[in-house]
Amino acid sequence: MNNKGQLSIASIQMVSTSSVEKNLDIAEQLVGQAKAAGADLAVLPEYFCIMGHSDTDKVNIREPFGSGPIQDRLKQIARNNQVHLVAGTIPLESNQPNKVRNTSLVFDRQGEVIARYDKIHLFGFKQGAEEYQEANTIESGDVPTSFAINCNDETWKFGVSVCYDLRFPELYRQIGIVDCHILSAAFTYTTGKSHWEVLLRARAIENQCYVLASAQGGRHENGRTTWGQSMLIDPWGDIKSELKEGQGFVIGQLEKSTIHEIRAKLPSLQHRTL
Repeated sequence: MNNKGQLSIASIQMVSTSSVEKNLDIAEQLVGQAKAAGADLAVLPEYFCIMGHSDTDKVNIREPFGSGPIQDRLKQIARNNQVHLVAGTIPLESNQPNKVRNTSLVFDRQGEVIARYDKIHLFGFKQGAEEYQEANTIESGDVPTSFAINCNDETWKFGVSVCYDLRFPELYRQIGIVDCHILSAAFTYTTGKSHWEVLLRARAIENQCYVLASAQGGRHENGRTTWGQSMLIDPWGDIKSELKEGQGFVIGQLEKSTIHEIRAKLPSLQHRTL
């Protein structure tokens, strides 16, 4: 049992395949391991349920919000492990039949959905033969999202974001003051090598909160390579734990006292004028 003022959280790193069932099995195993290590909350990476051979593969497995085999399995994983689960991301139905919403759902310990976030910023990148255009198959969301849980006699507030959102600090300002920002991602190796760590640490420093990033991390069967380096960063910008590549998880403690101390000695959030 954790002490009051602390919360144990875990970031799951995967190298997802084109098999939804296989990916869900791996996710369940890793969440179970994180729970056994003491996690009160676990986070899955973007596209944890499928990294297809084509961008349209995720469209073919889309589900209506509230029902479907992926969501049903996630409810079961959260309930069986008695853990809060941030499942980022699931392809849910959109207003356009050829697109999906790239959605993070947050499940409580009973397997009930307590928050939904549809990815707002859609990744576009082209460098030589390497190209990604998420807008071709994803309909963007438009609502910044946060959620709160009660654990260890404390209320903990979290912001939810996904991958490319990381490059837009104004989104995190819109979400507001939180204890921890959660980011699910599938950063490319190319962009991750140059920008991943520095962007994550910047979001932690400027918002004076923890940042927990859950990433895809390795060579996928479709030929894509993702950067990995799932990590927990404290409000001063220091990395507390990380996993460079491959499947596994990182775990660490959120501490209210650390948040309060940093915000007291450097009250930049109070000094904002815009």
